[in-house]
Amino acid sequence: MRIVLIHPNYHSGGAEIAGRWSPSWVAYLAGYLKAGGYSDIRFIDAMTDNLTEDELRAILAEEKPDIVGSTAITPSIYKAERALQIAKEVHPNVVTVLGGIHGTFMYSQILHEAPWIDAIIRGEGEAVMLNLVKAVDKGEWPDSRGQVHGIAYQEGSKVIATPAEPPIRDVDTIVADWSILDWTKYHYIPMNTRVATPNMARGCPFTCSFCSQWKFWRDYRVRKPKLVVDEIESLYRDHNVGFFILADEEPTINRKAFVAFCEELIARNLPVLWGINTRVTDILRDEDLLPLYRKAGLVHISLGTEAAAQLNLDLFNKETTVAQNKKAIDLLRANGIVTEAQFIVGLENETLETLEETYKMVREWNPDMANWSMFTPWPFSDLYRELGDTVEVFDFEKYNFVTPIMKPKAIDRGELLDGVMKNYRRFYMNKALWGYPWVRGDKVRRKYLLGCLKAFLLSAWQRQFYDLGKRGYWGPQTKKKLKFDFDTSRTLEKTPELQIASNQWKAAPKRKAETSPMAAAAAKVRGEDVNDPQKVMACGGGDQQLDEATMAAAIGGSVSKPATDAGCGCSGESKHEHTEAGECKGHGPEGSCGCETAETKTDAPAKV
Repeated sequence: MRIVLIHPNYHSGGAEIAGRWSPSWVAYLAGYLKAGGYSDIRFIDAMTDNLTEDELRAILAEEKPDIVGSTAITPSIYKAERALQIAKEVHPNVVTVLGGIHGTFMYSQILHEAPWIDAIIRGEGEAVMLNLVKAVDKGEWPDSRGQVHGIAYQEGSKVIATPAEPPIRDVDTIVADWSILDWTKYHYIPMNTRVATPNMARGCPFTCSFCSQWKFWRDYRVRKPKLVVDEIESLYRDHNVGFFILADEEPTINRKAFVAFCEELIARNLPVLWGINTRVTDILRDEDLLPLYRKAGLVHISLGTEAAAQLNLDLFNKETTVAQNKKAIDLLRANGIVTEAQFIVGLENETLETLEETYKMVREWNPDMANWSMFTPWPFSDLYRELGDTVEVFDFEKYNFVTPIMKPKAIDRGELLDGVMKNYRRFYMNKALWGYPWVRGDKVRRKYLLGCLKAFLLSAWQRQFYDLGKRGYWGPQTKKKLKFDFDTSRTLEKTPELQIASNQWKAAPKRKAETSPMAAAAAKVRGEDVNDPQKVMACGGGDQQLDEATMAAAIGGSVSKPATDAGCGCSGESKHEHTEAGECKGHGPEGSCGCETAETKTDAPAKV
């Protein structure tokens, strides 16, 4: 069995301005497949190599694969579809597979617009992909594809969604094979070293309205910190990696695991630096631990401060305050950690005055870096539905945080982009002249900041930053002539299929105290009734933090009786009736009725 995995050739002027990132998805997937007995795997990084369609076609012709798989986030979906179409053109009998968060929720639309895709993997991909490969290897594909859980495919004019594959409870069983990457390609400009993106946890216990990560993973699970450090040591020793970014959404949520991770890094004295994204409230919570984090090599923290106006914070279900944001930045600066403040701009109520307000606020806070991202509502998020007709652009290739998808009421898109560029120019000009070169007392921090400035200036010179070259932006004088080039032929499929699929999948995280084995186990440790609804937690957190029981239950899949389904969290033999949304009608006092939801029942695939 020859398996070819492709990272689609999609570019935007966002995170990649810092360098070329190593795609972790292929390392974890390849490691799981090899552990399952399939080692003939080839990876094509069309993005890093910037392959043309003809170049990709030539490589695929040489490979002669049995299965070709690609991943896709929302902005890269069309490139991924085209890569799989090319594979089908070169090898008509090859099995084409798409994975990733966009396909998980938008599989119906994708299969209609790209019928050459044989299967879409929904959710966590390792176990599903292995089972699919086994089915192909045994000659059971396509006749028995309905028996492969966690996929969607077309059968005639119908889209079939098979029952969900349960999340992998023990994430320590997923061991990445980083050797599948050509490490000479992956370079982090700020520190002039190779960069990796390992992960410590999957999922998130918080439920931001603008985010769907918690819905994609469905359950929050943490790897054993020692094993994560083993992986990082291997990256350093075997592949000369000198910098890594933890790919976790919020790695400090589980303070117990994060502290253990830092202590293990310190004990091994690995000469690597690293960065994370995290919550403002976690920094305030861990004020006394910040010296430990810095000693462990943590040098860069990006904070989700999100918006200057408290009104905007509330819209995103954030519970932080503007004052908390400033204090968190002050604490990080005092402990020698580079701070990056993230702002979301381009909401319906955005004006030139609110853009100016963010600039004044960021100057007052004085973070080391600032990032203004365009408000980009994912088409599968709750917030997207709430926005209704205000969403005018359905060209998903532009959903990249640098293109103004939404048009504010008071200004046009060109004025919005120009206002953001004005903020960038002023902020980094000030840092370049009066900030970075004059950092004293911390050589590592100074080197890092100057390296970040180099990356920023390089991308600006090459016209890659914020896709300015593509947009034709050269300054305020061009704001009325910008070319956003939205593909107006693209539409959002609004059929019963999409709504049914969305409702079934998203029912899982609706009440986490009941649906998550980790949360249920922790609740029992605390002596609580697991049927009591808990307050929905939001990223940003306020006073909401994971307690010791929850943190312990999340590590290593340490739950005494894990659930066998993704919907109601039940295990056992009995079956109960469910609502259309997949909610169980028959929970007993222990919340363990043994049922299987519409999403997970094993009798037959769901036809929509």
